[in-house]
Amino acid sequence: MTTDPRAFLKSLYDAAVAAADPAEVIGTYLPAPVKGRTVVVGAGKASAAMAAAFEDAWTAKGYGPVEGLVVTRYGHGHSTRFIEIVEAAHPVPDEKGAATAGRIFDLVKDLGPDDQVVALISGGGSSLLSLPPDVIGKEAKRAVNKILLASGASIHEMNCVRKHLSLIKGGRLARAAHPARVVSLVLSDIPGDDPALVASGPTIPDGTTRADALAIVERYGMDLPPAARAWLDSPEAEAPKPTDPDFAGDSHHVIAAAQMSLDAAAAKVREAGLTPYILSDSIEGEARDVGEVHAALVRQVVAKGQPFARPCVILSGGETTVTVRAKGRGGRNAEFLLAFAIGICGVPGVTAIAADTDGIDGSEDNAGAFCDTTSSDRLFASGTNPKAFLAGNDAYTAFMTLGDLLVTGPTRTNVNDFRAILIE
Repeated sequence: MTTDPRAFLKSLYDAAVAAADPAEVIGTYLPAPVKGRTVVVGAGKASAAMAAAFEDAWTAKGYGPVEGLVVTRYGHGHSTRFIEIVEAAHPVPDEKGAATAGRIFDLVKDLGPDDQVVALISGGGSSLLSLPPDVIGKEAKRAVNKILLASGASIHEMNCVRKHLSLIKGGRLARAAHPARVVSLVLSDIPGDDPALVASGPTIPDGTTRADALAIVERYGMDLPPAARAWLDSPEAEAPKPTDPDFAGDSHHVIAAAQMSLDAAAAKVREAGLTPYILSDSIEGEARDVGEVHAALVRQVVAKGQPFARPCVILSGGETTVTVRAKGRGGRNAEFLLAFAIGICGVPGVTAIAADTDGIDGSEDNAGAFCDTTSSDRLFASGTNPKAFLAGNDAYTAFMTLGDLLVTGPTRTNVNDFRAILIE
């Protein structure tokens, strides 16, 4: 390597983020104008950037008027001319997000057959587009969200529960827009890239049922507020199904996803004269367990030259989860990386990065962090124990102690986790 390993890994992260920039991809999926109104709605961490990119592409084509409203996370806004941007709380909903969800619902519900809705959907939309039934109430819905985030359930499972506790998720927004045509442009942060799962699918129904949601609640021992549990027990919680004729004229497109970002990073690795290996774009599981497995793979590469020969870069994406056991500071990428750092302690020539492509790992100010073969020993040298940090869900503090946090600020895109391991 002729460059600093961390600078090299950061360049791979930058390439991954750039590949998912809405401005680079949205023009390919622009719908044609219609006789009536074109109304743009959206939710997610990338929705403001998607709205700005849509406006630019729409006006560059010389198409007619466009209007709309999208909601994004605080700090993830973007300058637009015609589409209103509202910033709200994530990952736990606030009043502003709930009010905006209601406004978005009202904006589409009186449209006619000559109108179209363009839905800009990205990760983070589940909490940003919160519209619970009145019998549940906003406080109970916030409590549900906290329970889900701490449960250890996968993103697929969490979103199944969310869409059965909502008046807007699970295709309900698109059904409200009928008979207007709905075109969904989806920036996927979901392992497997099922558009019905991104942001809990407000415009795309799927085949899950309230029975599935109840089974998930039982599986993870979730103690839901009584009103939320009562709603799930009622037939009213059932979401519309893909066979509903109201969705017949709708369409959807995944415009960016983790695989595109991993491919861009792999190309950057090859430019540096190294061999990239993409493990998967959809790795799930407990973050610390995934970190331990990655560490075991690296040890095998270094000791046995299997399954890859050095030098190389191992790339992976997806969305891990964290079962919260303590009250430390952290995110899933930091927790992955701390477990990985413990597992490679003393293994020579290894440097790694793990970061969220949206620039925010969990609820902290960092995108992720760096580690290398010395990270665990450096923590011990500072008078702290890396395993104690891990047990306390306090990976953020561990990497802050080392000065190894990666802080980028919001990237205004989101194709989930990015991991790159350089083995020299």
